[in-house]
Amino acid sequence: MPAAFFVVRAIVADPSKRAAFDRWYETEHLPDAVKAFGVSKAWRFWSLDDPSLHQAMYQFDDEAKLNAMLNGDALQKLVADFNRDWPDVKRTREMLVLAQEFAT
Repeated sequence: MPAAFFVVRAIVADPSKRAAFDRWYETEHLPDAVKAFGVSKAWRFWSLDDPSLHQAMYQFDDEAKLNAMLNGDALQKLVADFNRDWPDVKRTREMLVLAQEFAT
């Protein structure tokens, strides 16, 4: 089965809050999510086109493991923690499945 990905896009509209959000995500949220989700890899990005756009991507071994996480308690707890700490940051979520990997 191909790898599956959980992608969270967050808009940190207030420029004065981006450094604090970045520190929190790096030191608290991402490590907690990686542990809770049991993922094989995770990445974070800031957009070069829109400095308010932060994206996190979590790689699962397959779609079954992604679905298990989506239906478990870990995601609900992480969402509640996020909402408590960053109530003004709007997010969207997306689930992806790997169609092809190409490397040279």
